[in-house]
Amino acid sequence: MKLIEQSVRGFVNKTSGNDPVPGGGSISALCGSISAALTHMVAHLTIGKKKYADVEAQMKELADKALQIQEDLLLDIDKDSDSYDIVFKAFKMPKDTDEEKATRSAEIQRTTKIAAEVPMSVAEKTYRLIPLIEEVVMKGNQNAITDGCVAMMCCRTAVLGALLNVRINLSSLKDEVFVTEYKAKAERMEREIDAIERRILDHVYTQI
Repeated sequence: MKLIEQSVRGFVNKTSGNDPVPGGGSISALCGSISAALTHMVAHLTIGKKKYADVEAQMKELADKALQIQEDLLLDIDKDSDSYDIVFKAFKMPKDTDEEKATRSAEIQRTTKIAAEVPMSVAEKTYRLIPLIEEVVMKGNQNAITDGCVAMMCCRTAVLGALLNVRINLSSLKDEVFVTEYKAKAERMEREIDAIERRILDHVYTQI
């Protein structure tokens, strides 16, 4: 059974079990999808309210974007676990001869690159939620402002968690161009997201 087809209790129990998956990567994708869901919810709580008629069109567009990100990140929950499995299989390949060692090494490099690409995709998709979250917090239904704030907290956790999984895989890769590019992306998002979350939190605290 796919992870996203399980009940909440089933997913949590599987996470707390002895298997290495679902691990931090899948949980990061889950946090991202929850962030998107909360963003979508606050937008919908704004739509149809006379007080917010001037931002209704924005909220409808925003809700559609959040829903698409939510669905994409839900799929990434299983993608991350699958990427772990293919790396694990690569490490179990035979290594008795020089040819086998070379084949195994190449496959480890190939699959480890995939294992870095999946969480980077999670981080980038979740990062795209930030302007949407800011908009619902600043312009959306103020009765749900704290829900928007929790969306930002989940967003930050998802991005930073995913990037940790990127970094641990980069440490095993020999492709210097790939590693340099991904490290630069990670550093930019890590640097910016703390400041953005602080800005949103500071605004929320002035409103409640």
